[in-house]
This record gives sequence, structure tokens and C-alpha cells, in this order.
Amino acid sequence: MKKKLLAGLLSVSIALCAFSACAKKEEETSASSSSATQSEETSADSSESESDTSSETSGDVQGENKESENPFGDPNGTHTVVDHAGDTVEVPNTINRIVVGSFYPLASVIAEYLGSAEKIVGIHPVSMSAAENGLLGQIYPEILDADTAFISGDEVNLEELLLLKPDIVIGVGQEQAKAIRDAGIPAVTTSASAWNYDIIVTYEHWVDLLDQIFGGSEFAKKAMEKSDAVHADIIEKTKDIPDDQKARVLVLFKYTDAAMVASGVNFFGQWWCESVNAYNVASEVPDGSILKISMEQVYEWNPDIIIITNFCGTQPEDLYENAIGTDDWSTINAVKNKRVYKMPLGLYRSYTPGGDSPVTMQWMASVIYPDLFSDIDIRAIAKEYYKEMCGYDLSEEQLDMMFIPSRDAARGL
Repeated sequence: MKKKLLAGLLSVSIALCAFSACAKKEEETSASSSSATQSEETSADSSESESDTSSETSGDVQGENKESENPFGDPNGTHTVVDHAGDTVEVPNTINRIVVGSFYPLASVIAEYLGSAEKIVGIHPVSMSAAENGLLGQIYPEILDADTAFISGDEVNLEELLLLKPDIVIGVGQEQAKAIRDAGIPAVTTSASAWNYDIIVTYEHWVDLLDQIFGGSEFAKKAMEKSDAVHADIIEKTKDIPDDQKARVLVLFKYTDAAMVASGVNFFGQWWCESVNAYNVASEVPDGSILKISMEQVYEWNPDIIIITNFCGTQPEDLYENAIGTDDWSTINAVKNKRVYKMPLGLYRSYTPGGDSPVTMQWMASVIYPDLFSDIDIRAIAKEYYKEMCGYDLSEEQLDMMFIPSRDAARGL
């Protein structure tokens, strides 16, 4: 019955394509690394004093990246890194111009890592739409000056890329990385699929690659420590929830007139549910990554809670008002009880690994089990977190931007 109701099970490569628009490239990378994606209105103009304060304090927080102290010794030399495809790549000890390819979350992760986006000269348009509508463009406004014309989908225009004079390109598929290296530019691949879509472990591997390239980051160390601590605390508080009392959650990865897509057992949505001891209803489909589903399937699952990612513009009110296509959500428990939520838009779309994860975990716990986590003031937690991590004081308007994200954050997807 369920198989008939499913409109179709998309492959893992399509799941990865939704992040990085380069499924084929990721599959090749995967094979080479023994299972090796990714890759997702406020004004970019914060007040001048706010931007200055942000960059100055961020630099203090991230003090490891001083121009006068090259972590690899000779600033004019090179060193080698092993990327997520298993390729050994020679990269400069001094990197001043960075281009990020079709691995969408990586632009934000590198900005966090370095404590600045000043060296990022090119990013994907999908990464830019998140930066323009989220915290990245507020905390690191220089990211908004990055070029996006060098790439469309997962295809890099080499002529446009060369005009940017990059010292390194990070986050492209293995085949394209080789072509870029043949053009004389160091290029490294990245993966999101190689670590079973574990948010914390995947972020740690991304950081490990950046450590090889850049030499170390206080932000990344703190973010990993905080993720571990928050995760352990939430697991401890939720561990005794009986199976028959676990919240039944549907994670809508995408939902438009064209298709409804759920996050299955082999994608980040599963980890988010497990992180708070909730039940992912789409996990009932064996080996699913992202699943194209029908409204009939949703009726069968009848989830208690629906979480919508920022990889689509859909908002909770669209379900409450039956605003998409001819779908009728009125009988679904999550809709009847007004328990449809849009994931936060922090430094990036928080469905993916990144520096936002400690805050996202607490947000997830508070919306899924509000009674158990009644002590969580998520806005206060976010304000404190980004002050500590980025040296940046979020305004109430910026907190609204994070927790009531714009539809425009999905532009280009």
C-alpha cells in the first residue's frame, strides 16, 4: 500500500543534487573516497558602525589567522591536503582569494571558520540567496561582494573563474576539480554523504579539511564543543521517552506546486529527529534519502509535527491555508494543532551541518517537546551564542530574520 502511495523514491544522488546541484559529480567523489554534497530580507547593509564592530570583534575571536603568523611556516610555500575524494592536492600556504563551488553550505562554513568573508571572492548563487536573507550577510557583510557569475548549477565557467584569480577553489565535484587543477588552480572536493548524514560528525570532517587548508580555527573548535555538549544534554533529557510517546515528525525538505519531498532515513532529517528522540515518519520507507510523496501518504502518516526546511520557500501558513496546489492539509494533526514550523535561517540553512547547529538543536528540542524544554528561550540562546562565537550583537530584527525566515532564502533552488 505504502509503495503505491509513494509518488516515488528518489536516489541518494538526487538528494545530494538538491544541496549541490552536482549529483553526478558527488557520486564520482563518493566512489573515490569509499563513500564520499552539498549543498542551500534584510538589507546587506548593516549600519556602518555595526559592520565595523562585527568585523573587528570577529577578528579578535578568531585570532589564529594573523597574516604575520603563517601556520605552515614559509608564507610563500605550499603544502598538501587530502580532499574528500581521496585526492592529494598541493595548495598555497598563504591563501587570500577563495572561490566556493556548488557545495552550498561551505561559503558560510569558511566564513565562520576564518572569522571573516573578506577572502571569499566567489560563491554559488544559491549560497548567495541564503547570505542575503540570513545572518551571514549581516555578520560578515563582505560576503555580499562575492561574485556568482562563474557558476551555474554545478557547471563552472573556467573563463569567468580565471578572472577571479583564486588561490584555491573549494567544494566542486572530483571531475571538475581535476579540470580546474589542469587550468593551474588548486581545487578540492567536499562531501556531505560520507558520514551517514550525522550533522556533528559531518561538520567535524568539513572542519578537518579546512584545518588542512588553513591551519586551524577557534570558531570551529568552539562550535564542535558546543554541539557535542548540547547534543548530550538533549539526549539525556529525552532518553526515557517511550516509543509510543515519541513525537511523529514529517520533515518537508521541499514542497512546491511541482512536488512534495520528505527527508527519509538516509538524510539529515533523520538525524535531526533522532537528536531529540522523535520519530521520523518517512523512515518507514527503507533506504530512503529524499522521497517524493503524495498527499495520500501524508494522510496515512498523519504526523504530529511538520518541519519545513529553507530549501523551499514554503511557510507554515501555506499548509494552514491550503495555499499550494489542491492539497488539503486540514485533517493532519500537525496542521489542526498549529504545529508546523520553519527551520531557522542562521549563517546558513540550518538543515545542514554548520556553526548554527548548537542553536538549531535547541530550537528543534523546544518545538518538538515544548513541555520538556520549557526552560529554553531560543532567542536569548541565539543572541548569546552569536555574541560569543562571532562577537556580534543580534538585534531583535535580526532574530526575527533568523526564526521567521524569508521565502527568498530559497531563491535559485
